[in-house]
Amino acid sequence: MAAAAALSLTEATPVTANLAPGPTPSRTFRRRSSAEATRWPALKCHHSRPLTAVAAAAAAAAAAGDSTSAGVFHGECFVVGDNIDTDQIIPAEHLTLVPSKPDEYRKLGSFAFVGLPTAAYPTPFVAPGEETTRYAVIIGGANFGCGSSREHAPVALGAAGARAVVAESYARIFFRNSVATGEVYPLELADTGAWKECKTGDVVTVELDNCVMINHTSGKQYKLKPIGDAGPVIEAGGIFAYARKTGMIASKSA
Repeated sequence: MAAAAALSLTEATPVTANLAPGPTPSRTFRRRSSAEATRWPALKCHHSRPLTAVAAAAAAAAAAGDSTSAGVFHGECFVVGDNIDTDQIIPAEHLTLVPSKPDEYRKLGSFAFVGLPTAAYPTPFVAPGEETTRYAVIIGGANFGCGSSREHAPVALGAAGARAVVAESYARIFFRNSVATGEVYPLELADTGAWKECKTGDVVTVELDNCVMINHTSGKQYKLKPIGDAGPVIEAGGIFAYARKTGMIASKSA
């Protein structure tokens, strides 16, 4: 993860202004001008391939040891409920860890979701003694990421190895921090109830292009809302990497 200090507050202002979410936290950030649309098209949903072909491709990638391929995330899911707050995602005592230091970044991942009550969540997100998780996708309910505005929350999930969170809705600051850090895709379900129907350990495929999540264990499919302008930012590796890539700020090599 790139250190935030590489960009001054003055330089960051136009970038964050472009990415500031509106009143509804999990929707596309803002209406783009025609000039912006030419520079970076939003990710849209289209059925360019049959969903069965998508699932087969994802399964083949997983068999080869690759759970992420061209916007397709495949693997086991970890299921949580409504109102999962940032203190449950990464407790405050671990916020002294510096994500820009590789060893501390890995350690941060090992603490992901340690704040969850064990009575309600007996299966740990990261197994004891491990630094990474077996779960590629997190499925949640409403208001995921509520609580304090700590960037460490999405960073911890990404450091643990999760690639996407699929929830009914998000707290605004968690959604924005996920995009700014580029650690996980905060994807919003079109309908409610997925977290009640899915179980931790179910094998799922998330397909960004088709805006769908397939639960192979249950055979059910869930429609996702488009990630919109946030998609290219996350794909680039976060707001600073995206700003350099698009020429908003000078690259490190300049």
